[in-house]
This record gives sequence, structure tokens and C-alpha cells, in this order.
Amino acid sequence: MERVVYLLKPRGFCAGVVRAIDIVELALKVFGPPVYVRKEIVHNRHVVERLAAEGAVFVEENEEVPEGARVVFSAHGVSPEVREQARRRRLQLIDATCPLVTKVHLEAIKFARQGATIVLIGHRDHDEVIGTYGEAPGQTVVVSSIEDVDRLEVPDPGNIRYLTQTTLSLDETTHIVERLQQRFPAIQGPPAQDICYATENRQQAVKAVAPRCELLLVVGSDNSSNSRRLVEVAENLGAAARLVDDASEVDAAWLEGAARVGVTAGASAPEYLVTQLLDYLKLKGFGRVEEVELVEEDVRFALPPELAAASSRLTQISAL
Repeated sequence: MERVVYLLKPRGFCAGVVRAIDIVELALKVFGPPVYVRKEIVHNRHVVERLAAEGAVFVEENEEVPEGARVVFSAHGVSPEVREQARRRRLQLIDATCPLVTKVHLEAIKFARQGATIVLIGHRDHDEVIGTYGEAPGQTVVVSSIEDVDRLEVPDPGNIRYLTQTTLSLDETTHIVERLQQRFPAIQGPPAQDICYATENRQQAVKAVAPRCELLLVVGSDNSSNSRRLVEVAENLGAAARLVDDASEVDAAWLEGAARVGVTAGASAPEYLVTQLLDYLKLKGFGRVEEVELVEEDVRFALPPELAAASSRLTQISAL
């Protein structure tokens, strides 16, 4: 029995994650350690541990940053209140918020100015949702399920808008939006969907490959929303799926009787972890790797202004 690995593409780092990690690494080169980072820069244990070893200091709140020091806000975004706290402490801010998350914040501000009730579809305890909610806390309600929608009451059903977390399940979100439209026919959403391109592409790849696999392995940390959604997408198709931080978390018993295993990675998981997993699977008899590419990604995001000039200077100096 030939044992094959279907290696999904696209997988791993998205443009927002690449930008956020580049920001921390560049800040360390330009300003030197320590560079403080509020929350995990991206939701991956290996990335955070590596940056910490290079001099990044991860904190939960601004109060843990020495007054006047430099702090990076994570890719997930923050509320206006957190920004104001940073200003009061005279912190030197470097903003690594993903531009696609910033887009959702701007939509929330626009809807709030229209006096609308904003229904934010997402996970209440996720950093991204906490930040977006903070743009208009008096006008925003968070829903995570159809049941939440069924319990929802709003002051003016004729003036209601919805937004979504960028890393949700496409299918689940569609069902929630449909129920919102049934209950509140006047509801309006953003001009383009908030679920980001990388989340959509990785989920579509899982949908294409999961029916062919006895097992799908998703590389990603447990607190990574987009990684967990990949597991759910596969399970909803009837496939067995597991989320693993790295190859060490794979249970050999999962592979018993399996001839076809799919491998992908969440948008905050580094590629070297995928390579290590493939090496492990090779030792277990999976001698052939077949890459399955659904769509080519070529998205890039610019660095924030406060670091773009510094990056250019470093490039010029290294070229001398």
C-alpha cells in the first residue's frame, strides 16, 4: 500500500503575518532590544518564542511597558482605549495591525457614525474581536452562533449592520448572516466580505482535499482561530482532522491504516514546522508528497511609515 501526503497550497503565513513578524524583527535591528509587544504578535507559540529569544518582550497590557518605551501592537488590532492608554504613558507606538483587520475597524467606525447597531460575528474572547468591539462598544453586539442571533434584540431593526472577524469559517458565517437577514431584513453588511483572502483560500483547499484523506493534519497553535477553523471545515466534511503545534504532537496511532494524509498550516504557522512534519511522516512510511495548489497568493502589505524609512536605510548600508 503506497502511502501519500497531499500537501495543500496555499498554506502557512499570510501577508498580514509576514508583515507583523517583519515589523518586530526590523524594530529589533533598528532600535535594539528590548522591543515590547502587546499580546502575541501572531497566534503561534514557535514564532513568539523565537522573537522572545531575539529580544522581544511580550506583555499583556500597556501598563507592563516602561513609560516612554517602544511597543508594537499585534496583528489582531486594538481598541481606541488601548491606543489612548499608550499615549498617556508616552509609549512609542509601532502598529502591526493587519491592514485587513484595520478595514473592519474603519467599517465599524462608519457604521457607528450612522447610528446603527453593529452585529459583530466572531469569538468574544479573540483579540481581534475585542479590538473591533472597542471602536463602538455602546452600539456593538457580538454573536457567535445562530442561537445568539435568535436571542438578539436591537433598538431599531431598520438601522442594523453586520461585520465579521477575519478568520472565521466561511460556511458557518454564511449561515449566521442568512439568519440575521431572516430576522432583520433591513440589515446591511460591508461592501466586501471581512473574512480575509488567506482564511478563505486555506479553507477552500481543505474542502478540495479532505474527502480524499483518511486524516488531515493542520499545523498551528491552539489559540489560532484560522487554524482551528481548518480542522472544523475538514470535520464538517466527515474527515478526521487534528491540530498540531508541531510534529512532536502527532500520535502515531492516528496514522494506523491511513494511506492518504493531508497536510496544511494555519496562517500564522512557519513553513519549517511543515517541513519537520513531512520528515516525520516520511519516517512513518509516507514516501510520496503530492502538492495540491488551489490558488496562487501574491499579496504583500507595506511596512508602517515609522519603519519603512529605517528598512530602506538598513538596505542601503548593507549594500555598501
